[in-house]
Amino acid sequence: MKYIVPEQKRVVLPIVESDECFPVGRVFCVGRNYAEHSREMGDDPERDPPFFFAKGVADVVPVGFSETVSIRYPMASRQFEYEVELVVAIGRGGRNLTLEQAADAVLGYAVGLDMTRRDLQAQAKKKGRPWEVGKSFDESAPISPILLKTDLLTKQILNAEIGLKVNDDLKQISHISNLTWSIEEVICKLSEVFELRPGDLIMTGTPENVGPVISGDEMTAWVDSIGEIRVRVTD
Repeated sequence: MKYIVPEQKRVVLPIVESDECFPVGRVFCVGRNYAEHSREMGDDPERDPPFFFAKGVADVVPVGFSETVSIRYPMASRQFEYEVELVVAIGRGGRNLTLEQAADAVLGYAVGLDMTRRDLQAQAKKKGRPWEVGKSFDESAPISPILLKTDLLTKQILNAEIGLKVNDDLKQISHISNLTWSIEEVICKLSEVFELRPGDLIMTGTPENVGPVISGDEMTAWVDSIGEIRVRVTD
């Protein structure tokens, strides 16, 4: 009997004002990196060390700034929720990075959605099991093109507004300055447990007021100085 091994899906994100693209290697996510979101999820918002989970590369859905992309309502869930996030693209790897090295590791920034099967995540948490079934599934990570880092953009992002609307109703609104752990601190901590590589993406956490969407809803997510993406949920 012959077995056919499918080709690995290669996911690339466009780089703004460049002919080059960013081949996605791994997708790391930071849990509860805004105090108010920690509170709404029933956690202590004190500055405990950040914790991490991952999404699969095949979960990434590239979304251009000038288009609306559709994603399907996921299998096995009745509570499909949005989480808008600042995404950091890594261009230089390493382990046990210093804060200065972590800043140098950043290639650029993007806007992303950490879509979540909240009911399945809650079931896993209740039983002390991994979150993967609630977080890593098809089309769960819509992400914008990448804006290359500049000194000016980095300064702008430090205080940038981050937000999300569903059908033009404002749902999430905060500022990147409200991150519990800064971008550089997140990279440092992550590099203590994984050797980072060019091509890695880091979803840096979501602010408060996460909530559900249903088929037909359209989400608009943005980070000031980067741009906005529009994602529609279909059957």
